[in-house]
Amino acid sequence: MQVKFKKLHADAQLPVKGSEHAACFDVYATSVTAEYGGIVTYGLGFATEIPIGYMGILIPRSNMTKHKWVMNNSTGIIDSDYRGEWMMKLNSIGKDYEALPYAVGDRIGQIYFIPIIPTTFVEVTSLDGSIRGEGGFGSTGISNLTTNIADGKINITA
Repeated sequence: MQVKFKKLHADAQLPVKGSEHAACFDVYATSVTAEYGGIVTYGLGFATEIPIGYMGILIPRSNMTKHKWVMNNSTGIIDSDYRGEWMMKLNSIGKDYEALPYAVGDRIGQIYFIPIIPTTFVEVTSLDGSIRGEGGFGSTGISNLTTNIADGKINITA
């Protein structure tokens, strides 16, 4: 698959794989804008033309777990008809405003592409039954848990 890549910023870099068998391509920050309430937006400095029938997915790098920041929406979906700059928005989740996790020029996220399965919806009056039924929000595979908070530590036992 070929994705057309257009530089919007002089320092924009082509996405690169961190290793030969990496599943995703690393992307780099070309700008950072602080917003209200501990939110920052990183510009990636490029736009793309993704082939019709595919979409791009932008996700945080695994090293984000070392920081008290999370990516808004957890995942960015880039439609094939989007031609604007790719951006990554982060929220501070610490009690205090923590230093930014990345500087301009750093690898800040990863992207990959997947095919879109053509889908139609059919309205029905009933659905076939299943073992799970209407159970949701952790209804499978979780036993009764007991939580004990002592000495500033949380202990959870099944």
